[in-house]
Amino acid sequence: MTTSFMASPHVLFTSESVTEGHPDKMCDQISDAVLDALLAKDPYARVACETAVKTGYVMILGEITTSAFVDFDKLVRQVVNDIGFDDGSKGFDGNTCGVLAAIAAQSPDIAQGVNQALEVRQNGDSDAEVDAIGAGDQGMMFGFACDETDVLMPLPIYLAHRLTRRLAEVRRDGTLPWVRPDGKAQVTVEYNYGEPRRVNTVLVSTQHAPDVDNDTIQQEIIKHVIMPVLPKNLVGENRRIVVNPRKPSDYSGDDLCIYVNPTGRFVVGGPMGDAGVTGRKIIVDTYGGMGRHGGGAFSGKDPTKVDRSAAYAARWVAKNLVAAGLARRCEVQVAYAIGVAHPLSVNVETFGTSPYTSDQLVELINEHFDLRPGAIIRDLKLRRPIYRATAAYGHFGRDDIEAPWESTERAEALRQAAGRFEAVAA
Repeated sequence: MTTSFMASPHVLFTSESVTEGHPDKMCDQISDAVLDALLAKDPYARVACETAVKTGYVMILGEITTSAFVDFDKLVRQVVNDIGFDDGSKGFDGNTCGVLAAIAAQSPDIAQGVNQALEVRQNGDSDAEVDAIGAGDQGMMFGFACDETDVLMPLPIYLAHRLTRRLAEVRRDGTLPWVRPDGKAQVTVEYNYGEPRRVNTVLVSTQHAPDVDNDTIQQEIIKHVIMPVLPKNLVGENRRIVVNPRKPSDYSGDDLCIYVNPTGRFVVGGPMGDAGVTGRKIIVDTYGGMGRHGGGAFSGKDPTKVDRSAAYAARWVAKNLVAAGLARRCEVQVAYAIGVAHPLSVNVETFGTSPYTSDQLVELINEHFDLRPGAIIRDLKLRRPIYRATAAYGHFGRDDIEAPWESTERAEALRQAAGRFEAVAA
């Protein structure tokens, strides 16, 4: 998203979320459950666990180096049942599905660079863990924050996640007992010069029992899922609601369009409806497309993998800059070389919403944040089993789980430190 977004009187932006029963999200949760189980016993475990699912079948594969033992078969079945696929009538059953594990140790060529960073191997003068941990891979990672919501997340992805979480709630608490675990939501927000003006379109698709008619599904999802989630100030009073319009002439630009199961039927879902693989919902996991993405997935990776830990750190930095009032929108990029501790580059983009230059903000970042992988792990306390909860409904903007990268405790120090730039400018 560029500065032109802020300069336009009419922009529609859309983001999506998926429930924990979506086959790709099932894989993310299984991979992170494996990671958590290992970290609980061995905080220094090296884990890169991928998962694939299809009808009646789960496979976990990857590289794990650890002193811990985990019963993968039991763990996988527990996660699948917790998600809600616990009976064959739903298309998948964690009690009877096949589970296959294909796990090897981490490559020794990679391990030597991660175990001891290039700087330490060359200088040999530091035993500190922070200096000793090199980045687990090369690549660039992005973090984003904006002031559209209390949790400093873009509004479209924030609302999309709330819808899918609500969909899971009405399934679990029995409000809508015919809802099944697989589901998706999508929200389109209309912006006016960068400010959210109103919700334009909402889409919810939910897997359901075969004996429920479409009219009931539409009415109940609108009543119990969609309307309780949408902010009243962004819906508006006396606004016409058009359900499942098929062509533009069915509605006007002033209408609120709502789509509920637009295909007309969604009985076959989960792994029976589609194969799933870890890491295929990286935009759902982050900012819904509002902001760039380096391409690396999170789930199943221990924190030495900068795809995960540096993306968390970049969000931490961006959120603190926005919380400090130094920008209204902020995107932070960091880049690494495998086996090297210090970032190769740090970049800040504020989309014309900050009185400070990028160089000034990078200077503040370097003063207040240590972006070496070992320091990120230390400061955010990442060697803990906190990851499975992140594997559905987003890794960022979460106030319902333990997510230390959401802390804004450094915002005040940043605000005070920025004062010197104001003084120089004056």
